[in-house]
Amino acid sequence: MDNIILYAIIAINVIVSFKGFEDQYFFRKYQFHVGSIRAGEQYRMVTSGFLHADIMHLAFNMITLYFFAPIVSVSLSNFTLVLVYFASLICGSLLTMVFHGNEYSYSAVGASGAVTGVLYSAILMYPDMEIGIFGVIPMPAYLFGIGYLLYSIYGMKSRTDNIGHTAHIGGAIGGYVITLLKVPMLIQDNTLMVILLAVPIIILFIMAKSGKL
Repeated sequence: MDNIILYAIIAINVIVSFKGFEDQYFFRKYQFHVGSIRAGEQYRMVTSGFLHADIMHLAFNMITLYFFAPIVSVSLSNFTLVLVYFASLICGSLLTMVFHGNEYSYSAVGASGAVTGVLYSAILMYPDMEIGIFGVIPMPAYLFGIGYLLYSIYGMKSRTDNIGHTAHIGGAIGGYVITLLKVPMLIQDNTLMVILLAVPIIILFIMAKSGKL
């Protein structure tokens, strides 16, 4: 029963994504699309988080969620897991609008923002746990988290792929902030890690302020 919330989130993602695979009208109606959002269809900022480009995209996000969501739900609560998930999804969409709001044709789908928020929440609470890169290369979680966001910043700047890197960072911000609001003692008990995990976020806004993004 403890994992019923997690299974429900995964099930919704699978059902909505497969509907999108089969129905292009449905996919286009609910994907993240800047022009449509600016025309009043703000619901896309949430619904796009349950659509995926293909099965591999869906599988990667759901597998990541499956491994890290229990850390958040057990350490905090099922309610907090849901809060982190949806707040991170929305933060990812909002940050995407901040950086791409004038690109009317910009579109994206995927739960990556929400999943990154859950991942970053887990890392913030347990920065020294090991994460297996490609399932085999062990790395401290905090190094993975920092590296992942720095790569996302690089992806935002280079634009050499079709990945919504901005949503990843927005999601991480959501997970980071909510976790600290729920467990403020982390700031006192693990100050260094709290600061280190904020570094990529600070770099992002410095680069944006200086016009380098």
